[in-house]
Amino acid sequence: MNPPGLGAPLRTVYCVGRNFAAHAKELGNPMPEQPLIFLKPASALLLDGGTLALPGDSQRVDHELEVVAGVCGDGKVRYAIGVDVTARDLQEAAKKRGEPWTLGKGRKGFAALGPFVDAAAPFAFTLSVNGALRQSGDTRDMVWPIDKLLAYIDETYGLGSGDVVYTGTPAGVAPLKPGDAVLAELVATKSRLSFTVG
Repeated sequence: MNPPGLGAPLRTVYCVGRNFAAHAKELGNPMPEQPLIFLKPASALLLDGGTLALPGDSQRVDHELEVVAGVCGDGKVRYAIGVDVTARDLQEAAKKRGEPWTLGKGRKGFAALGPFVDAAAPFAFTLSVNGALRQSGDTRDMVWPIDKLLAYIDETYGLGSGDVVYTGTPAGVAPLKPGDAVLAELVATKSRLSFTVG
């Protein structure tokens, strides 16, 4: 199940935490001094038109709207809209215990992703649930711009064909519930993502 437009098998899913100051503030998190990177397994991928199954061990699963950069099969970087789905209660519990966030971030369907398209930053991006706007952002508000994030990840971990980078969410994260219809868009491009919550 490879993301449309990536042109390569999905390899590594990098995610950036706290890249919008307003989002860090809404969750009461301090801003890190360098990009906060975590990973999701490839099995977390959820493509356009899919259904997100809420895990039974979480009482709060949030949407986090994000611009996603992908290193495509031809070596070019293209962009997509994505949603970093988060079991917030499980993530917060793991943070308090000093444990990795995987249980709250890496579940099946927790890396929703639209098609990759040729585009150039800056980007505006939006997310609606049941037709009501929930999140909107602009890459010009990022703490670390996309090009700096990609350079940092490449230097630290090594970027290659099939790698994708979720670049952080703006403020406005909120819980999802069964029956919700989610629509995310990378404005002014053809990258749109829709999924339902089961």
